[in-house]
Amino acid sequence: MGQKRKGNVVGSKVVKVVADPVGTGPRITMAHGAGGSIMGSFIKATVLENLKACAIQGKRPEVPLEALDDAGVMDGIVLTTDSYVVKPLFFPGGDIGHLAVSGTINDISVMGAEPVALSTALIIEEGMPLDDIARVVQGMGRASKQAGVPIITGDTKVVERGALDQMFVNTAGIGRDWDVLRKDIEIVRAHRPHEGRWLTDASVRPGDAIIVSGTLGDHGIALLSFREGYGFESTLQSDARPMNDLVAAALKVGGVAAMKDPTRGGLANTLNEWSEKSGVGIEIDEDTVPLKEAVTSACEMLGMDPLTIGNEGKVVFSVVPEQAEDILKAIRRNEAGKDAAIIGKALPRTELKGVVLRTVVGGRRIVDPPAGDPVPRIC
Repeated sequence: MGQKRKGNVVGSKVVKVVADPVGTGPRITMAHGAGGSIMGSFIKATVLENLKACAIQGKRPEVPLEALDDAGVMDGIVLTTDSYVVKPLFFPGGDIGHLAVSGTINDISVMGAEPVALSTALIIEEGMPLDDIARVVQGMGRASKQAGVPIITGDTKVVERGALDQMFVNTAGIGRDWDVLRKDIEIVRAHRPHEGRWLTDASVRPGDAIIVSGTLGDHGIALLSFREGYGFESTLQSDARPMNDLVAAALKVGGVAAMKDPTRGGLANTLNEWSEKSGVGIEIDEDTVPLKEAVTSACEMLGMDPLTIGNEGKVVFSVVPEQAEDILKAIRRNEAGKDAAIIGKALPRTELKGVVLRTVVGGRRIVDPPAGDPVPRIC
């Protein structure tokens, strides 16, 4: 007799029997990718915990993965990557291609770096019209040209029908240190300590003024309204655009300590991340937060907080107070920053914990980070 083998025999082949690899525990939900506190907990528990064991001896990033900033830094090279699953692909004021390039450039810029080059990967569903693919790539080209940052490499994959919603886009980008950042940090250090040579979420200090570059919630509400047919898209368009020129204008004035683009989770999520990572309280004034009437009306109708709505063409700045007015003027001279405003300040944790909003009627309310983005699939 032949030797016994463990497994099932199919024809003349022995097929090894293995256990079902699919786990039976908790499953992923939309909230795990929505940019709020649920996503934060997921990344820390599932991603960071499992990558700790993969740390490479002798490789010490200047800004590591566990910092959870908008980009990482290794040997002076700033690197970021993002995947875009926005639905629909085309919306008032933009498309997935323009959005993807803009968002990646902005993630590099808010670290204080000069964006140098981009890569892109297109994941396309079989049957998607070639004309629509061309429109997406044209949108990428427009944003690349607007920012002055070339796309130098990429990849394309096609998957079977029903695997996704027509197209997903991944973009990655690299950036580098430059003279305006070094001068900016010199000015910050002339007024108070600043650790490191990048502008990270942990760089906010008590006394810093908080500036937003323009009206909040435009992208999320425009896209939601267009998708659901509420009608607000007739007066609203997405704010998606590269912000590296506006960031450079602020850095040239000097005194910027931290920056962030308030995408998923909006301003509320951005300020709570700063508060947690920098160990400060943040107080903002409701009557100074720039909002378009259409955004306010939509949020009131839908029961949403505009501070939690995602943006794709705005930047939040934390700046030394002595430079705040000059930085504000520089931002307002840029078309994308004409509605910029100083909205609050950072305070010592002994005076304030978390983020608080002073209301127009004189009260105060806590601004919690959202559990997830109230408008899914906007980036």
